[in-house]
Amino acid sequence: MTSGKIAAQCSHATLACYKAMQLKNPTMLRQWERAGQTKVALRSDGGEDELNLLQAQARSLNLCAQSIRDAGRTQIAAGSMTVLGIVGPVRLVNKITGRLRLL
Repeated sequence: MTSGKIAAQCSHATLACYKAMQLKNPTMLRQWERAGQTKVALRSDGGEDELNLLQAQARSLNLCAQSIRDAGRTQIAAGSMTVLGIVGPVRLVNKITGRLRLL
């Protein structure tokens, strides 16, 4: 993906997490907002399999984990998972993502 496409996909993930937390966990949303709405972009080289595993691990810890699938209008095949947004306490998010490299 180009850097612009990555930025757009990450923005979709942030918004998806925000909307999910509004409905399912407004307390976590308020905590995230009070903590400065931290966003960190990390690289996964394991493709959709790794993203699915990370999502399952995050959800098992009651973190908000929203995957984004591309519409297929530009660079990526329709339905391909492009990014995963994870929101929650830093300690728990790091437990899931701590081995990934910065983008």
